[in-house]
Amino acid sequence: MQWGLLTALTVVFITVLLWVRLPAALLLGSMFAGIALGTHGATVRVPPKAYACAQALVGGLIATTITPAIAQTFLRHWPWFLLSITGTLLSSSLLGIVLSRRRMLPGTTAIWGTTPGAATAMVLMAESWGADVRLVAFMQYVRVIMVALVAAAIAHFWLHVNSSSQPFPRLFAPLDWSDFARTLAVLAIAAVIGVRLRVHAGALLLPALAAIVLHLNGWLRIELPQWLLAITYAGIGWSVGLRFTRESLRYSVRALPPILASIALLILICAAISGVLAWATGVDALSAYLAMSPGGMDTVAIIAATSPVNVPFVMTLQAVRLIVVIAFGPRLAQFVASKTAPGAQHQPGKK
Repeated sequence: MQWGLLTALTVVFITVLLWVRLPAALLLGSMFAGIALGTHGATVRVPPKAYACAQALVGGLIATTITPAIAQTFLRHWPWFLLSITGTLLSSSLLGIVLSRRRMLPGTTAIWGTTPGAATAMVLMAESWGADVRLVAFMQYVRVIMVALVAAAIAHFWLHVNSSSQPFPRLFAPLDWSDFARTLAVLAIAAVIGVRLRVHAGALLLPALAAIVLHLNGWLRIELPQWLLAITYAGIGWSVGLRFTRESLRYSVRALPPILASIALLILICAAISGVLAWATGVDALSAYLAMSPGGMDTVAIIAATSPVNVPFVMTLQAVRLIVVIAFGPRLAQFVASKTAPGAQHQPGKK
């Protein structure tokens, strides 16, 4: 009965979010449904093996964003790209330190929550490094929504683009079953190796790395149908949402003002860096702004694709930043957390 109610609520939430064209609607709708039941005593949980499968599929999705064109664009502007990414990560880490030292949020949770990148990947990695996944998810998706709204407003009022949000997804597009089978085999083998080797977030990182290498060398055409990604988003959203209790939800809501302030400040910092990036590379200001936009990579891709901007430039910086965060984010989070107050590791809703 709980699974049936969870599924029904998920469909309702997703339909509403898609109708109002909110970004990440499939995942957010699932998470909202999980929170609704979790805070009312639901006992069902996503099985660990199903959750690991979802992480592997997200790894494959990340790999689809890395193309040879991105490498070429990166080589033309790599010094400024790396400086811009470094400035963003240092700024987000500083904001995390402030939130942690002022006891507004627990240690590594504050760092992961303020780290820009693919929100789903950040949530999955944060959990494997001991952060409170509920608060990290809350922070990441609040930022996704804020960044998407600001970017959409700029696209609308600056370029008069009517719609920059994702429409209702086409779940059952034509599928190459041979490529699909190969994709699943690669992701499954890499995920099993990652779990067996006890690599942090191994079920996500090793499938992503394996798929990227094979994809870039032309040995694998990644095929992930929308219906499977929808199931993946549901599994991740449910896993996070069902962990919320009334106490942890109240804690998250109380922490909303500093979270909103940190997100607004990060958006302003990235906008300032984008001005320097535009001056240094000669790209137009809107392309630089979208490239530096801190989060919501899928939404930025949609806005860029429907706007007269330098799409390869935008997506290259977004993709490179994602790779850098995945590669160095865990160690950076651990280092910064070690510099915060000893009591900052308290997890809300836990004894």
